[in-house]
Amino acid sequence: MKIEDLKTRYNSVFGGEALWVRSPGRINIIGEHTDYNGGFVLPAAINKAIYIGISKREDEEVHLYAEDFKEKHTVALSALAPSEKSWPNYILGVADQLLKSGYKIGGFNLYIDGDVPLGAGLSSSAAVECATGYALDQLFNLKLTQETIALVAQKAEHTFAGVMCGIMDQFASVFGKQDHVIKLDCRSLDYEYVPLKLDGYKLVLLNTNVKHALSSSAYNTRRSQCEQGVAWITAHHPEVTSLRDATVSMLDKYVKEKDEEVYIKCRFVIDEIERLLVACDHLKKGDLAALGQKMYETHEGLSEAYEVSCKELDFLVAEVRNYPQVLGARMMGGGFGGCTINIVKDEFIDELIEKISVSYEQECGLALSAYIVETADGTGKI
Repeated sequence: MKIEDLKTRYNSVFGGEALWVRSPGRINIIGEHTDYNGGFVLPAAINKAIYIGISKREDEEVHLYAEDFKEKHTVALSALAPSEKSWPNYILGVADQLLKSGYKIGGFNLYIDGDVPLGAGLSSSAAVECATGYALDQLFNLKLTQETIALVAQKAEHTFAGVMCGIMDQFASVFGKQDHVIKLDCRSLDYEYVPLKLDGYKLVLLNTNVKHALSSSAYNTRRSQCEQGVAWITAHHPEVTSLRDATVSMLDKYVKEKDEEVYIKCRFVIDEIERLLVACDHLKKGDLAALGQKMYETHEGLSEAYEVSCKELDFLVAEVRNYPQVLGARMMGGGFGGCTINIVKDEFIDELIEKISVSYEQECGLALSAYIVETADGTGKI
C-alpha cells in the first residue's frame, strides 16, 4: 500500500498529520496446536500488513475509522467496552489494557487500513492489535518493550474479542525479521531467529475460502483432551506440566489404556514438537526438500490423528503432491478451513495456481484464492 494514499485518506477523515505504523500478518511454517501445550512454533511475519495512522486529540475521546468497512466508531476513553461492530474491539481492547496497566494515554484519532486478507488465517487481528499497541506507545511515549506490546495485544484479544489465543500471532507480528522464521518457545517466550533461504522457491498460500462451524468447538475439545492426558501423566510425574514435558513412553504407560482418543491427540502434539525441532535443523542446513517432507507429515497428522482438517484442505495438499515443483504443503492454522502453505518453485507458481484453481472448483465447487508471500520485518514506524 502506498503511504501517500493512506495519508490522503487519513486527511479526508480526520484532517491534519498522523504518525504512521505498520504491523504484519504472519504465517507458521510448522508447529500447529503446540502453542497451548507449552511447545514451540515457527512463525514468520509476512509482507502483508495492517497500517495505522494516529494523532492526539484535545479531548478524552477515541475516534476510529476503518477503511475496509467505511465505518466510524467513537467512544470516551473512560467508557471503553467491547463493541457489537467487532472490528473496533481489537483497537479498544489494547487501549483498555494499557489503561488498566497504569499507562497514561489521552484521546486519539486512529485510521486503519491493510492488505492482510481477512479470514485467511494470517492473523489480521493480531496485526491490528500490535499496530495499535506500537502506535499508542509512540504517540504517548510509553516506552513499552516489544514483548509488552505482544502480551498487551494478546490480552486485548482475550478480553475484548473473546478469543483465548496463544501468544504466537502477536509475537510474530512484533518480532518478525525479513528472511527469517522465529523459533519461539511458547512457555518461556525465549526465541531464536532461524534463516529461511528460499533460493528459487516461494511461499504460496492457497485459501480454501471455507470456515467450517466445527472449528471453535473442536479447538476446545482438543485442548481439553491434551489437558486430560497431561493430568494422567502428572499423577505419576509431578514435573510434567504440559505435553512439552511428556514422552511417548509416558503416554503409552499412563494414557493409552485409559482413552485411545486422548492418546492419539497427545501423541500428535509430542510428535509435532519433535518435527519442529528437526525442521529447524533442516532450515539451518538450507535443506528445503527435507523441510517440505516434514510439512507433509504435519498435515497428515493434523488430518488423520488430530482431526482438525477438512475435505477442502486435504484435497489441496493431496493435489499439490502430484507436482515435484512443490517441495511441501500443509494446512495452516487451527483447522477446518483457511489456507494451505506451500513451498513452490518460482517458475511453476502461475501454472500451479491455474491448475489447482480449476481442479479445486471442480472437486469442491468453490473458487480458490492464492497469495504469494515473503517474510518481512515486524511492527514499526513508516
